[in-house]
Amino acid sequence: MKGVLQKRPKAIVVGGSLGGLLAANMLERDGWDIEIFERTPEALNGRGAGIVTHPELFDALAAAGVVVDDSIGVRVRTRITLSRDGTTVSDREMPQTLTAWGKIYDVLGKAFTGAYRTGATVTAVGSHADHAVVTLQDGSTHRADLVIAADGFRSGVREQLLPSVGLEYAGYIAWRGLVDEAQVSSGTHAAIFDKFAFCLPPHEQILGYPVAGDGNSIEPGRRRYNFVWYRATREDDELPDLLTDASGKYWANGIPPGLIRPDVLDDMENAATERLAPQFAEIVAKAPQPLFQPIFDLTVPRMGFGRIALLGDAAFVARPHCGMGVTKAAGDAMALAAALAGHQSVEAALEAYSTERVQVGQAIVEHARHLGAYMQAQLKSEKDREMAERYRTPEAVMRETAVSRRF
Repeated sequence: MKGVLQKRPKAIVVGGSLGGLLAANMLERDGWDIEIFERTPEALNGRGAGIVTHPELFDALAAAGVVVDDSIGVRVRTRITLSRDGTTVSDREMPQTLTAWGKIYDVLGKAFTGAYRTGATVTAVGSHADHAVVTLQDGSTHRADLVIAADGFRSGVREQLLPSVGLEYAGYIAWRGLVDEAQVSSGTHAAIFDKFAFCLPPHEQILGYPVAGDGNSIEPGRRRYNFVWYRATREDDELPDLLTDASGKYWANGIPPGLIRPDVLDDMENAATERLAPQFAEIVAKAPQPLFQPIFDLTVPRMGFGRIALLGDAAFVARPHCGMGVTKAAGDAMALAAALAGHQSVEAALEAYSTERVQVGQAIVEHARHLGAYMQAQLKSEKDREMAERYRTPEAVMRETAVSRRF
């Protein structure tokens, strides 16, 4: 920031996941002191969801001080769609790099040299004329020139600042899982492992692609295959049942994978055998710890509040069809760093940041809604389902899913 602050400016980042680390690294390189407060008591590097990369994400990683080379992920060249019997019904050349959440977290964590505090739950934030303040669950307060809320789609900071804004359930869930390459049969490996693959059974959709394996290895034989399986799920009865563990406890904010009931997992595997191409049915059955995520939309009217900024999923939540979640957070981080470098005050910078990124976030959410319209139609009328089916050709799904677009 241009000569306003005589001392080295300080930012507190609420949330130590990818969006928070991206912003932290960029501002650190711009001369800010950074302290990250992450509510989980341990490091997050055990998480392993797959991530589709885009050129914008690589630009952001470079701005965050990460050297992007071939080790960042697994390169695929082709997309295919399988029929129910496992034969290929459509294919197209579409080179792309696929990576894992843990890999990006690892490289960003190694690049960051500031303070990263785990087990630090933020209960309140405040913006004042000359500083911002964060209050932790232990009662301690912490001052900074800027607070960045990167605390995810159930952001406590957003709930304080925008209490009327809430998540909107889209009418379906996504089952996710990872399978070690060594566990995949030779036939399934040959058919899909080195490809971005799809299967489009009636009323559902599954996709999969290879990602880094244990220890972030991309060595052949040590990688993993990641799947995402969308299934229509009624909000009034089916979803609460899935979110209830064997003891009868209802996990409204998401059930831990290890507490998903055995009968729920059995039903999911049986459905995979009945509905999916055999290659995907095998992948689903061999996933050691599948999990599911209810799909939500979320939009906010603003992302700047005096000296407090919302970033990533704390501001806009887009359905995963567009594969833009991490890239969106990366774009937010780049825009925030640029605004702070180009304005005379934190408040003016955040106003400019908000104006720019609210438009981008809204466009990404609308695009993701378009891509997810077929799944959302499954709980509506037969006419809605038939109309949605007309536009869900393998060619259209492969062409539009997780493809880089400039917003």
